[in-house]
Amino acid sequence: MTRKQKGITAPLLHKGEQQRPNGTFAFRWTDTERKRHVLYAETLDELREKERTITKDQLDRIKTEARYVTVNDMYELWRQLKRGLKDNTFQNYQYMYSMYVQPSFGKKRISTLVKSDVKRFYNTLADERNLAISTIDTIHTVLHQVLDMAVDDAYIRINPSHNVLKELKQSHGLTTEKRRALTQAQQDLFLDYLQRTPQYLHWYPVFAVMLGTGMRVGEAVGLRWCDIDLVEETISINHTLIYYNHATNGCYCNVHSPKTKAGIRSIPMLGIVKDAFLTEQRYQEENGIRCEATIDGYTDFIFVNRFGQPQHQGTLNKALRRIIRDCNDEVLQQGKRNPVLLPPFSCHILRHTFTTRMCEAGVNIKVIQDTLGHADVSTTLNIYADATRDMKKNAFAGFENYLKAQGRAHLKPT
Repeated sequence: MTRKQKGITAPLLHKGEQQRPNGTFAFRWTDTERKRHVLYAETLDELREKERTITKDQLDRIKTEARYVTVNDMYELWRQLKRGLKDNTFQNYQYMYSMYVQPSFGKKRISTLVKSDVKRFYNTLADERNLAISTIDTIHTVLHQVLDMAVDDAYIRINPSHNVLKELKQSHGLTTEKRRALTQAQQDLFLDYLQRTPQYLHWYPVFAVMLGTGMRVGEAVGLRWCDIDLVEETISINHTLIYYNHATNGCYCNVHSPKTKAGIRSIPMLGIVKDAFLTEQRYQEENGIRCEATIDGYTDFIFVNRFGQPQHQGTLNKALRRIIRDCNDEVLQQGKRNPVLLPPFSCHILRHTFTTRMCEAGVNIKVIQDTLGHADVSTTLNIYADATRDMKKNAFAGFENYLKAQGRAHLKPT
């Protein structure tokens, strides 16, 4: 028996609408690309609400197919079209996305995303997976760009990740740890410990070169003997060695141009740096070590391990952790009051330390910029500001001690 025979009045339907035999409703329409679509609803009111959404999307030029596009789909498009990144940076972005976004959040449909979804995802990364804020920052960089592309291509109206990272940092009290240079006393302790400790003496040259030039770690381990002139006492920086260690791509090295065009530069060789090169040269001759690697046509690398392969950042940072531990143990065993101790630091802090020493010496800011290979002087100025701030604090501390001493002198009886 039909609905009409049962005496049920059929609702007045609009164009494209249809009431199905089971009493539910359907709406069929053709998009601007002449593709046919159909949607369903339990009631006519629910169907009309969906129709209004479609109409609004069409007026706003939001693509209908966005309903079926996932974050992962959009990421693949971003990955294919992204240009202008150094290869190691791009590889790192892809690794972060595949590790933390793709398996879960990446499966969500673009059209359903709201700001609370992104916030919940970031909270999970911070609270349950205990990721460092710097790691979440990198993930956000990729995800924000992917969702920006979705906005640009009319899949969604607004980017739901906008301002979410900032709010996460505020709510969790998270901050990106500020890089702190070694003090002069810490630098002296570090170099002195390396030079007088047989176990770590072979690490002295590479760390002394980084401390005396401000080179990026990839530039330092990529140095070849033909890049240095021990007579003219200059170092030519014209490439960087990148080491990849990703689960998906395995371990391998590549040679790239420096991070920026400003990275191609010549650095004057300080005495400590020249001595470090000569020390490394003698060490390799005495131990029968020579470079055995050829990477992208580059060979004769200066800093190699006992197998003749170039050193890389991971090995150097592991060595630093052992050196810091053993150096501090030695200092603490001496039982001195308020001893100078080495803080936890990485290879990059040596670059920061070199810059700080130059600032403290009053070296011209443009000379510092050129030596470091900074494309933007604002990067140099930020480090300069930090260094001069610390110098001012130390100066005022000394001034305060002077005033206290003067005050005590005035209180002495005549």
